[in-house]
Amino acid sequence: MLAADEIDNLDAERVLKRLFDAALEAALPDGKFDNLLPERPKGRTIVLGAGKASARMAKAFEDAWQAHCEGLVITRYGHSVPTRHIRIVEAAHPVPDDAGLTATREIVELARGAGPDDLVVVLVSGGASSLLTMPADGISLADKQEITRQLLRSGAPISAMNAVRKAFSAVKGGKLALVAAPAKVVTYIISDVPGDDPATIGSGPSIIAHNDLEEVRAILRRFRIEIPPHAEKVLFDNAGRSEETPQNIVHMIATPRMSLDAASREAERMGIAPIILGDAIEGEAREVAVAMAGMVRSIIQYQTPFVAPCVLLSGGETTVTLRPEAIGRGGRNTEFLLALYLALRPHREVAAIACDTDGIDGTEDNAGAWFDLSREPAGNSDAAAFLDRNDAYNYFQQAGRLVMTGPTYTNVNDFRAILVR
Repeated sequence: MLAADEIDNLDAERVLKRLFDAALEAALPDGKFDNLLPERPKGRTIVLGAGKASARMAKAFEDAWQAHCEGLVITRYGHSVPTRHIRIVEAAHPVPDDAGLTATREIVELARGAGPDDLVVVLVSGGASSLLTMPADGISLADKQEITRQLLRSGAPISAMNAVRKAFSAVKGGKLALVAAPAKVVTYIISDVPGDDPATIGSGPSIIAHNDLEEVRAILRRFRIEIPPHAEKVLFDNAGRSEETPQNIVHMIATPRMSLDAASREAERMGIAPIILGDAIEGEAREVAVAMAGMVRSIIQYQTPFVAPCVLLSGGETTVTLRPEAIGRGGRNTEFLLALYLALRPHREVAAIACDTDGIDGTEDNAGAWFDLSREPAGNSDAAAFLDRNDAYNYFQQAGRLVMTGPTYTNVNDFRAILVR
């Protein structure tokens, strides 16, 4: 490992961005299918899927399969890649739109047409909950859009959001696999949720899951989500568990932990001691920042629970509850980073980065942001006022500290690295 004085002289921006790049590289689907392919079917190979990484996953599957296949996947606008056989459709995220609804109906018809000799390959990544949208009978697309908007503003964790989404869906919670039966179903997943539960990732379109009516009602009450009166009957009708058990094999090809491990190895290559705090950290972004700032101060002052110099790595998905007076721009990663900056501003030993691995923090055009307290940013000094109005994007834009990657074609959720010299 590097000596302390050597780490003091490191270019923090370069170090932090190298760690993020290593995390992104580990999350790409390229080459991940080679040793996980099923036997060739007697009939057709039908590839279906959705998510921000689904187009790149479709291409990677085609490259590995090296035989004819057909199908359709839905990705976010601007996230398409060229494929030979599988059709790519772009749709809206995080609020679903007509393009997603139309494409989802096509996916359901393709699944319905599969026979016992066919293989149905399902590709799922973060974002599928919005992109693969087909409301249950009695719910309109406008209803789903309004419920989604409320969920996004509520601060609800992804597991709670997806429980609600499944309850109002005709395709999530394993319903796509039921439609495809009796065909064999093989599901490949890039995880973007804490814990890597396949039934939660993308709301589990091919994973049979229980819809707990009381759990969903409790989530709606807790986060003050208002649903139209006719939606209550849909909740009741969609509750329970299917007794059918279609053939389904599940492979996790990329996860937050895999990306953190890759960043850890990159830190070691640079001579910096890595500490992985966890890949499933949830909570309000600014509260998580305050907790991590306390840990950093303890390292600086008492060399506990870890010894500096080191880099703290973490993943998961924080949330942001928008304040009534929120008038700014930002996402959960810039919100986290600005709160961390405020809590650690006197400590010039610290530099940090926080980014979403899909390249889009919230609904903005940046992946996240970074700071180095040994080089005070040149932005507006009233950082607290920016945080108060949920305006972290504009703070870091003025400071010249935004991280802009464009679409990364993957998504294993938040990546955070805190360098303590």
